[in-house]
Amino acid sequence: MCAFCVPTRWELPYTVGDCAGGRGDVMRPAWAAMRALHWETMTQLRFALAQIDTCVGALDANVGKVLEYSRKAAAGHAQVVVFPEMTLTGYPIEDLALRRTFRQAAWDKANDLAAQLAQEGLGELFVVVGTVGTDRATSKPRNRLVVLHEGVVWAGYDKHFLPNYGVFDEFRIFSSGDRSVTLDVDGATIGVAICEDIWQDGGPVADLAGKGIDLLLTINGSPYEEGKTHTRLELAQRRAAEVKAPVIYLNQVGGQDDLVFDGGSFVVDADGTLLERSPMFMEDLTFWDFDPAAAHQGKATIADLPDPDEEIYTACVLGLKDYMAKNHFTGVTLGLSGGIDSALVAAMAADACGGENVWGISMPSMYSSDGSKDDAADLAANIGAHYEVQPIEPLFNAYQQQLHLEGVSAENLQARIRGVIVMASSNSRGLLAVATGNKSELACGYSTIYGDAVGGYAPIKDLLKTRVWEVSRWRNRAAAAGVGIGGLRIVGNEDGDAGVPLKNGVMIPVASIEKAPSAELRPGQKDSDSLPEYALLDKVLAAYIEHAHGRADLLADGFDEATVDTVMRLVDRAEWKRRQYPLGPKVTALAFGRDRRLPVTNAFRE
Repeated sequence: MCAFCVPTRWELPYTVGDCAGGRGDVMRPAWAAMRALHWETMTQLRFALAQIDTCVGALDANVGKVLEYSRKAAAGHAQVVVFPEMTLTGYPIEDLALRRTFRQAAWDKANDLAAQLAQEGLGELFVVVGTVGTDRATSKPRNRLVVLHEGVVWAGYDKHFLPNYGVFDEFRIFSSGDRSVTLDVDGATIGVAICEDIWQDGGPVADLAGKGIDLLLTINGSPYEEGKTHTRLELAQRRAAEVKAPVIYLNQVGGQDDLVFDGGSFVVDADGTLLERSPMFMEDLTFWDFDPAAAHQGKATIADLPDPDEEIYTACVLGLKDYMAKNHFTGVTLGLSGGIDSALVAAMAADACGGENVWGISMPSMYSSDGSKDDAADLAANIGAHYEVQPIEPLFNAYQQQLHLEGVSAENLQARIRGVIVMASSNSRGLLAVATGNKSELACGYSTIYGDAVGGYAPIKDLLKTRVWEVSRWRNRAAAAGVGIGGLRIVGNEDGDAGVPLKNGVMIPVASIEKAPSAELRPGQKDSDSLPEYALLDKVLAAYIEHAHGRADLLADGFDEATVDTVMRLVDRAEWKRRQYPLGPKVTALAFGRDRRLPVTNAFRE
């Protein structure tokens, strides 16, 4: 039972504010007797796993979604419905948690929600949600799980382990809970945890292992990164073995700023058998039946995992789609060069908001090839985007009459003129300007500040160049298989609309994928003039960035000394540029801006 908020099914109601005060863990004799009776008459419990997309700070909208899914859960005869970490407030709320008035508003919403559920005849349902609470001793916020039942906040639990690595900054913001909590639901003893609590050894899970729980329930806001699906499953299987009980892992879905939450909620049996898996990148309500008396639990729906390239592409699209929705953008604008990066970003934008809401601008210079201009036009036609041509040579000549620039300065001037045109389109049309740089370019500083780096969002900033080609080929394969524009299975398309069919089954012009990449800022220019070939460069970058290999490590990896020194120098010197680049979806273990930052002045080369 709850260690500091005694379940009040047979006690006086209390509020979320009271929940932080510590009622102790006194068990009334009447409750103990009732619990014993429940064990004698215990039957199956039906859980509803409500994998939803919330928005930070949008209390009313988040509460509305909890009501909607609770009604569906009750209609499906569930006794317990489970929502993600910090459901009511959205996650991660970062410094919004420090605002007292926001915490008060969140408490009031929890109480109002409990009352409204009862008013609608849903009081018997146990509704497990996340929110923000307050530690009365320190007045610091707490990451809290609450259970709403019979019109009151029936129980609560505070997160113990507060991550302070990578994308997380919870240790600075929250105070830690210090008690494990079990819930008695119709005779079943359910232990609860919040996200990081199951990632760390010891703590509440270790305590729960000694209490003979029937099930471990964890609510999560676990951000996406490639390969993490299997890591989560293996973790839950270890915890199931530790507590000798099934584990419910309920995860958030949707984009929030530069994080993408992929959902993929699941249930494992005590022996680690996968019993349920919700789809990735979509909102979902799945029912799972739990029999505390059974040696092995029955299976529910097990969604297929997507192709790895599909997974990455979909994560980037969902990140862009939700960033637009939560910042009230209805369309995007970008420069279309005819190259693969802008083509992929335009394709993602079309899948996120529809081709008719994409404004592509071709900005040819005196160095732009006819092939590039044709490829840009073909891409716009394929996705049904608005398309305009704005030659930059007259503007470039006007600047040169006064500035007389040469070399890299003249090349960068071209990029900055294009940046001005894109931002003018953004301002005049109320569109989100998207940057088209990839991770390889960002790593090496191969971009122009206030030029091709302009924009409010950068959908492929965490994709190495070789990955850009791979996911582009996947999107064309998907198009050939009938996945039209907007046809991805993501939040908002749970019903599986195939989207707008693509002419000839091609989305990204094949020429954009196959030709040698070039910025076309001088005659005959190729990226390989300034950088190692991408096939080699990306291997070095992956080792240096993802695996934190230093110079000696890279040499031991078999890379030649000249390449290692070149790449390390480029990466270290470009930190100042990266810090000014727009945010974009994190899809790898180490993303620039969120996970990896070097000193702006970095003289260390080992």
